[in-house]
Amino acid sequence: KSLPEESHLANNDNGERTASLDKVNDAMTLMPQEPFQKGQNLNSGMQTRDKDAFSVNQREIDAHQVNLQHLCRLCGGSLKNDPYKRSHPVHGPVDDEMQALLRKKERRATSWPDLLNKVFKIDVRGDLDTIHPTNFCHNCWSVIQRKFSNVPCEVYFPRKGTMEWHPHSTSCDVCGTSSHGIKRKKQDPSPQGGKKLRIIAERARKIMYARSQKQANNKSIMKKITNCKKIHLSTKMLTVEHPVDFVKSISCQIREHILADPVETTCKHLFCRLCILKCLKVIGSYCPSCRYPCFPTDLVNPVRSFLSILNTLAVRCPVKDCHEEGTLGKYSRH
Repeated sequence: KSLPEESHLANNDNGERTASLDKVNDAMTLMPQEPFQKGQNLNSGMQTRDKDAFSVNQREIDAHQVNLQHLCRLCGGSLKNDPYKRSHPVHGPVDDEMQALLRKKERRATSWPDLLNKVFKIDVRGDLDTIHPTNFCHNCWSVIQRKFSNVPCEVYFPRKGTMEWHPHSTSCDVCGTSSHGIKRKKQDPSPQGGKKLRIIAERARKIMYARSQKQANNKSIMKKITNCKKIHLSTKMLTVEHPVDFVKSISCQIREHILADPVETTCKHLFCRLCILKCLKVIGSYCPSCRYPCFPTDLVNPVRSFLSILNTLAVRCPVKDCHEEGTLGKYSRH
């Protein structure tokens, strides 16, 4: 071929290529942009949902942490139940009252974690604020005090062991029961269970009635054994009307008259010497009040302060024509 023909063919090829490229560009511009826009909207929607879920989750965790501040670390009870709003920090120093008690017992503990570890066998040093409460109630404080003191106290720990705490979840017990403390879930009583409970209660009632009848019979038997009504003064001979508990404390546990020559048993009960010796001889070597083992050699005199109070009691003479009044210490002379 000649050169002019070749150049003409090359120009035709270039023109066809440019025409095809223009068609492709036109097709691209005419294509709808909806799928791309939908993808962008979907991504933005997912991001907003994640942000909302994160904010809701964070709010729940914050509310959970606030609820933990109203619960006891040890027993799980609510701190709001205390009328005096008393609470103690788990990680704080031991208060002065407990320090004084520990010094009397020659014990040392400067911080609550050490003391809680000794009493409840629990280590609170690794606690997290988002999982564990940071305070414990005054009832648990009283349990610790009872551990190191000999004073009788009607305080008890309401659980078999210390409370176990878990992170916040959808079925969180803390968020549902923060105002009342964490309690066991109640089960609906079945009719069979109710029947069993009624049978058990009826049996217990019968046993208690039989015991009370037996105690009453034992008391009447002991009164017949002692037979000291003519010897000792009745509590009705007191000139002053004393409180009932005080009259019981100065009365013999067998005949309920004023103590004469009182003696004290190892179980801390008071009797007239003559009455208790007669009972021990007939019924056996145990206390008539609580049936604790007791022997005549175990009987001791009460403390002097009690005897001085007993001897200063004002009584009147039981003889009909005599209206004289005097102290119990001088009654034997009268």
